[in-house]
Amino acid sequence: MDLKVTTLDGKEAGSVSLNKDIFGLEPRQDLIQRCIVWQLAKRRAGTHAVKNRADIWRTGKKMYAQKGTGNARHGSARVPQFRGGGRAFGPHVRSHEIGLPKKVRALALKHALSAKAKSEDLIVVEDLKIKDAKTSALIAQFEKLGLSNALVIDGAEVEKSFQLAARNIPQVDVLPVVGINVYDILRRNKLVLTKAAVEALEARFK
Repeated sequence: MDLKVTTLDGKEAGSVSLNKDIFGLEPRQDLIQRCIVWQLAKRRAGTHAVKNRADIWRTGKKMYAQKGTGNARHGSARVPQFRGGGRAFGPHVRSHEIGLPKKVRALALKHALSAKAKSEDLIVVEDLKIKDAKTSALIAQFEKLGLSNALVIDGAEVEKSFQLAARNIPQVDVLPVVGINVYDILRRNKLVLTKAAVEALEARFK
């Protein structure tokens, strides 16, 4: 499948042939959903914790007689029923990470790229070279391309001046091709790839 290549100024710069095995698949929502759940679970800190009755410092002496008081039978002031007692079944420090095979992750990335291509939300630009690292100038160029909410993927390294100009623009993310992932692709309306990024992706999945 062929796609037009543009410059950041909105001018045509030829065309590029996209690999159907990467950009021409019928998107499967189940694969994409599995990968997003895996990503979000992996980045959770898992540092939430509470004190249970073993962590509370209180006397262990029996509060009152077992029988004859008319009250419930209690043997410790550390139990959850009392104010200041330990919490029952509270969260504890743990890892939320789940397993997902490497081949499934790679396939989910292909389907995410194909989903953007199918919905015509994929734009290929020649490169990200700009004269000055000016945010206002870059916003004007984005307006020509109709970009207000986008993920921009460059080659092995992001053009430094472009990265400096884009970092203050809200709802615009810039990543090198090695950092491309399913979640970031789906959370932005448009996906912008440079020709170097397209070549790197095709070499990665070759």
